[in-house]
Amino acid sequence: MALPVREQAKYWGIAAAVFFGLLYLLGNVILPFVLGMAVAYMLDPIADRLERWGLSRLAATILITGVAAVLFVLAAVMVLPTLVKQATGLIEIAPQLFEDLQTFLTARFPDLLDENSQLHQTLMQIGNTIQSKGGELLQTALSSAMSVFNVAMVLVLVPVITFYLLMDWDRMVAQVDKLLPRDHAPTIRKLASQIDGTLAAFIRGQGTVCLILGTFYAVALMLVGLNFGLVAGAIAGVLTFIPYVGALFGGALSIGLALFQFWGEWQWIAAVIAIFAIGQFFEGNILTPKLVGSSIGLHPVWLIFALTAFGTLFGFVGMLIAVPVAAAIGVLARFATDEYKGSRLYRGLESPISEQGQDTRTATSDESASK
Repeated sequence: MALPVREQAKYWGIAAAVFFGLLYLLGNVILPFVLGMAVAYMLDPIADRLERWGLSRLAATILITGVAAVLFVLAAVMVLPTLVKQATGLIEIAPQLFEDLQTFLTARFPDLLDENSQLHQTLMQIGNTIQSKGGELLQTALSSAMSVFNVAMVLVLVPVITFYLLMDWDRMVAQVDKLLPRDHAPTIRKLASQIDGTLAAFIRGQGTVCLILGTFYAVALMLVGLNFGLVAGAIAGVLTFIPYVGALFGGALSIGLALFQFWGEWQWIAAVIAIFAIGQFFEGNILTPKLVGSSIGLHPVWLIFALTAFGTLFGFVGMLIAVPVAAAIGVLARFATDEYKGSRLYRGLESPISEQGQDTRTATSDESASK
């Protein structure tokens, strides 16, 4: 005899509380494992396809790992040094940019920027703070990054964890399937399939969109001669993962840099604006509809809320699991809504006969409409 619903809810509630409690306590300790699991999840379809082509799972995993290692080395040699150099230069030149902004505003709005005005004092404070704290901030950021993404984690732990998880992924899924409660196994499999479809459509699709747009923005901005174009394009591409944020933040940064660098050369400023306009056109009309789809069930507001909430509660690890959790909650919410609409709480005292008659009439009308 199955456990009562109240007992089942209690046990599942305890399991969820233990999961989030461990997530909060362990924090960055489990970061390489979360990263490895995320990478293995994204690469599993490639390994499955290679298996269908005749390779063993071990051979497919070794091939994927080798290709990934080559791509990483190429990126580290060709892109990362320039990216770090431009990011450092952008921070160093930030005080000068604020001084140029002050000069620009003073020349055109002298009444607003007298020495006693609030705007003048605010700009001076911002410039002085960046000038005095810029180097310290960069050093702190780099040291913090190295403490989280240390060399051992990036170069050893994550690839090793990813390799073993990718090699054993199908077997792990099969073992988890064996542990499902027998009464609810079909429903759980159905919901898990829907969650997997949502994640596959969003993470793999949106990740591809980010890569394409980031490459396009970086190359195009560098071709027009924008200083720090690689950094601005990379930032815009990464933030594209959050709907609308990448275009807004990256566009504002790039256009601001263009205004300082190309003031008076309006054709180049217009070129920078056109780059982001073209990028947004292709993202909204071609890339996102083709690669992500319009029915994944992750509303942009819900996604932004999940990233913000989990990032605040659990740090960077929380941001990594925010999208899977948001997708799972979305699927469960739709399932609960469907169950509610089929319950007496929603239907009231409507008789089964009338329900069947209504369903029959609905089906008949649908068939007539289709004909």
